[in-house]
Amino acid sequence: MHRQTPAGPFLALFVVFVVAASAAACGGGAGSPAASASPDITTPEAAAAAVAARSPLFDGIGPQDPNVIGASAWWTATPYDTATPPSAWTVVYTLGWGDCQAGCIDSHTWTYAVERDGTVNFQGETGSPLPDDQVAARVAGAGGPGVGGRVTAGPVCPVETPGDPTCAPRPVAGATLSVRAGDTVVARFSTDMSGLYRMALPVGDYVLEAAPVEGLMGTPAPMPFTVAGTQLTPLDVAYDTGIR
Repeated sequence: MHRQTPAGPFLALFVVFVVAASAAACGGGAGSPAASASPDITTPEAAAAAVAARSPLFDGIGPQDPNVIGASAWWTATPYDTATPPSAWTVVYTLGWGDCQAGCIDSHTWTYAVERDGTVNFQGETGSPLPDDQVAARVAGAGGPGVGGRVTAGPVCPVETPGDPTCAPRPVAGATLSVRAGDTVVARFSTDMSGLYRMALPVGDYVLEAAPVEGLMGTPAPMPFTVAGTQLTPLDVAYDTGIR
């Protein structure tokens, strides 16, 4: 049951579809993520957590509390139907910035449909474009262990003006990223139009490899990284648009 609507504006955050390779498919290895049963999403908290697990932006955000003044981030989860429990949830995450004690000058929202089996489908987004520093702060503060970040392409404008949001690197959809531990591929996943991704991984040393994307020049070089402790390891991937 998919309730997908057309994707929103350029900086839309949408869900990363993660496909973790099984030990059998990848030849085994201690670094392979363990397989888990499909979740049964029966509560608003579980629906919101299913979204947060697929993007580093939403870590630490709680449900909307009308009694709290000055909140800058919250989520809401609404049953899709009257079944008990619902067949799906509509989850909306909101981030605000700029004098949030007075109600936030700017805000951005993302909407998802979360099915009972844990399938998460991006529905759309509204609001002001999210500033790069807001994205970077959210990603840097996300929990782990694992890796996550943004996949972007630039330059966007032949002549760039510092601080011009219209010339910011654009998110890359359909980028296939593989995580390798030694000679074994332990995970492979693709980005959606937000270019944001997240993957839970055990502590260890890895290499992230990006596949070519149609319409973009070249391929980013393999990027070694280490997952340590309980924080997410930030790792951005940059493609070249060829615009000069």
